[in-house]
Amino acid sequence: MNGCRICLRVLLISCAFLVGMFGPISSHDAQAKPPNILLILADDVGRETIGCYGGEFYATPNVDRLARGGLKFNHSYVSPVCHPTRTTLITGKYLTTIGSPKWGSFPTGPLEQQTVAHQLKQAGYATAAAGKWHLATLQDDPQHPHRLGFDEYCFFGWHEGPRYWQPRLWQNGALRDDVADRFGPDVYTEFLIDFMQRNKSGPFFAYFPMTLCHAVSDDYLPRPAHGPRDRYMTFAEMLAEMDLRVGQLIDAVKELGIAEETLIIFTTDNGTSTKNFIRHEGEKLIVEEAPVTRCNGKMIRGAKGLYTDWGIGVPTVAYWPGTIEPGKTTDEFVDVSDYLPTLNELAGSPAPEFDVDGRSFAGLLTGGRYEPRDWICSQKAGSSCIRARDWKLLSNGQLFDMRNDPDEKQPIVAADDTDESTAARGRLQTILNSIVDR
Repeated sequence: MNGCRICLRVLLISCAFLVGMFGPISSHDAQAKPPNILLILADDVGRETIGCYGGEFYATPNVDRLARGGLKFNHSYVSPVCHPTRTTLITGKYLTTIGSPKWGSFPTGPLEQQTVAHQLKQAGYATAAAGKWHLATLQDDPQHPHRLGFDEYCFFGWHEGPRYWQPRLWQNGALRDDVADRFGPDVYTEFLIDFMQRNKSGPFFAYFPMTLCHAVSDDYLPRPAHGPRDRYMTFAEMLAEMDLRVGQLIDAVKELGIAEETLIIFTTDNGTSTKNFIRHEGEKLIVEEAPVTRCNGKMIRGAKGLYTDWGIGVPTVAYWPGTIEPGKTTDEFVDVSDYLPTLNELAGSPAPEFDVDGRSFAGLLTGGRYEPRDWICSQKAGSSCIRARDWKLLSNGQLFDMRNDPDEKQPIVAADDTDESTAARGRLQTILNSIVDR
């Protein structure tokens, strides 16, 4: 008996020593397998529209539900427009790193194998995606999502037809002929729920680059069908539909009994659009009045396409019951290039054999080690910006003091620099040059 007590005491002392050395073992560390990953990327949705970010005009109960149960990021940054964001998210690389591909295209060659989906496949994940594929014309290259690492897909292609009512959808290399009377977002959501059901033993990666809340295409004839309202959706209606799909996916994960095994990330590709089409009259598209939102008492206009923080700072929430403590927020910087290394680390996969511009923020989710960012880079064709804690520099030379001018109304040009702004400009310009001049 005394021997057993001695052994138990030694064991307890050893455990205390290990905890002291390495910290408590998180629930993630204790898991025998990596998490399932559901990554939701809404389209043209700025953070001013979301309730948990202070949005006052629209109801977003399901995104808010994720925030209450998870981690809300106050400084999550993307590109000011959608194609660069989606390309950087998939590759972990900035546009200039990969040659600034044209809108609606993706570089051929080795980069097709250097994607987040391929990294997760190597770690044993089943992979699927549905929604908006902005990286190729699928009617010309229906195998493109497969080559980029997705086992299964269901996509509205690059401006190939309607995305909402009577959608033109490609699935696993073939054009679907059974969706003429369907609403596209219903089809995409059902596809991903079915994928998760079939792969609930995990691990799986389900990527949902939404079509909501983007306006109907303005370069497609004949014009897309109006739908049951005999018009297109208002922005408010699209936002409600977006939030509804988020709720359906959350509920599906819970009903499958895999909530504690599944990381759900909700984010968006850029700020809110400045316009939305409400109907067509023949070939003419009629524009809805530009959405204006009140957020934390301030009136905010959509800033898609702009390098302001309303254009590139987007809502981002991570939800993982049992691993992420509910109701937390973080002021750490997250860059859209960070998703590949972050998900790769969570998958337990070795570091990529190729270079990435991103930095893993997995430690923010699991309570593990994390190297904070001092700055992020945002890019679109022909321009870039560097956002640091206190300053922002655009490639056109405009510098903003984010402490004293958070609304970015007073750009500082080099001729008006003080000693402080000169130092900030020099530091950020060096960072910008190191990225753009690759």
